[in-house]
Amino acid sequence: MSQDNAAGEAVPIGEAARKSGVKVPTIRYYEQIGLLAAPARTGGNRRLFTHDDLRRLAFIRHARELGFDVEAIRALLSLQDHPEQSCASADAIARARLVEVEDRIARLGALRDELARMIDECACGRVAECRVIETLAATHRHGALA
Repeated sequence: MSQDNAAGEAVPIGEAARKSGVKVPTIRYYEQIGLLAAPARTGGNRRLFTHDDLRRLAFIRHARELGFDVEAIRALLSLQDHPEQSCASADAIARARLVEVEDRIARLGALRDELARMIDECACGRVAECRVIETLAATHRHGALA
């Protein structure tokens, strides 16, 4: 961030987007859903974002990159806004996200194994004997559409 902004100079939304790495429509969305307080406005009704706003946007962006949902981010921001609180809630939110990530990794591992098995069992002959097609057709027959 620039020295000017660190000293308290507010920036318009385009500059806030550039500095924070959050797109303009997303900044407006975060304001709309209450993750970001409504910023001050110029006489011409243009939003002006402070250094603290940019830090909050960076926090939200990083949390989104880690896959936290909006409600988890809302809770984490609330904790950040009240630093005297215990960090047990933040820990619980992070642990829940870790469980989700580990579950997804397990599902992706199973997907990888199934795809590898299909490919390994493919005789590369005719489609009528293709293990890939056969496996997918069997899944379709035995899946949710059965």
